[in-house]
Amino acid sequence: MLTFEQALEKLLAAALPVEEVRSLPLTAAAGRVLAAAQQSTVAVPPLDNSAMDGYAVRIADLSAPGVCLPVSQRIPAGTVGTTLQPGTAARIFTGAPVPAGADAVVIQELCEHGENGVVINHLPRLGENIRRAGEDIARGADILTPGSKLRPQDIALAASAGLPELPVYRRVRVGVFFTGDELVQPGDPLPPGAIYNSNRYALRALLEGLGCEVRDLGTVPDNLASTREALRKAAADNDLIVTSGGVSVGEEDHVKPAVEAEGRIDMWKLAIKPGKPLAFGEVRRPGGKAWFIGLPGNPVSAIVTFLIMVRPFVLRLQGVSDVTPRSFNLRADFAWLRPDVRAEFLRARMNDRGGVELYPNQGAGILTSLCWGDGLVFNKPGLAINQGDSVCFVPYAELLS
Repeated sequence: MLTFEQALEKLLAAALPVEEVRSLPLTAAAGRVLAAAQQSTVAVPPLDNSAMDGYAVRIADLSAPGVCLPVSQRIPAGTVGTTLQPGTAARIFTGAPVPAGADAVVIQELCEHGENGVVINHLPRLGENIRRAGEDIARGADILTPGSKLRPQDIALAASAGLPELPVYRRVRVGVFFTGDELVQPGDPLPPGAIYNSNRYALRALLEGLGCEVRDLGTVPDNLASTREALRKAAADNDLIVTSGGVSVGEEDHVKPAVEAEGRIDMWKLAIKPGKPLAFGEVRRPGGKAWFIGLPGNPVSAIVTFLIMVRPFVLRLQGVSDVTPRSFNLRADFAWLRPDVRAEFLRARMNDRGGVELYPNQGAGILTSLCWGDGLVFNKPGLAINQGDSVCFVPYAELLS
């Protein structure tokens, strides 16, 4: 069996970003992965401007607080004033360009109306309340790095730099299907021996949350011919195929032999818990291939292995450079004295005391443990955890985006 680290390295080495790049307007680019570095078309701000409502002045005209200066002009935002004449002040508003000749802005709260103008009750320092041209972004400066998912603040930065659209990788296309004659869809009657198919909804939501274009082929009968047909159909127009169930070694587990018949398996058993039976390979199609990842059928195993293995693979296909989730060393408010020989991913949550607690039942079928928790504790193979030890905690927030 491959270790977690070996398996992840193998997955990421295989994943290359999709080749197609599209230019999207800023209104449609959030959440997409930037394909090329971007430079600002302008300086931001383009001119020295006022940070506050007040009066633009020349410091040389203010010998002491209480000087009264005639107001020579009024400069609202979006208007360029004239050169400030010595011995005068300019009424100015936030964001308005500072007139040539002025070297400070005194906020209006420190001024008052005088008989012949405005009384300046404050001696400003040079440049006070002036935002300098280019202090945020210089013209031509690099502002966005390729390989990053575009956040709302990135979109705002692009807009401020005058970019109307951005080049992004197209969405990764993922075909999904599910094996198991015992699976029933929610809302249908539940016959004896059947279970509702939770994995279908979990994996669709996880993939869509990562920004994938998901094609759902539904539930496939437990036989080799149907599984091969589903693989061929999914491979025809998808970059990746994700399945759950049928990857163990039982007589009714047909996914692995079906993939071997339609392509190849490069990786199968992993030394992780939950999630030992995870298959990775490819399915052939005319002129190309689709990657294949087969997840276990147990709901917790399927979701956890998706978070730790499929998520980074999908992100790399999308063109994301850094796919490693942030983790935090926190205090264990539990004891885990019978560790497995495999790497373990334990369902856990932070408490109000700054520590981490474990859900009492860590079984692979206990879906409530994932809802109770807010992250996973990564435990190395064979490592016992005593109360008070430092553990590696990865929040779901890091694993769901």
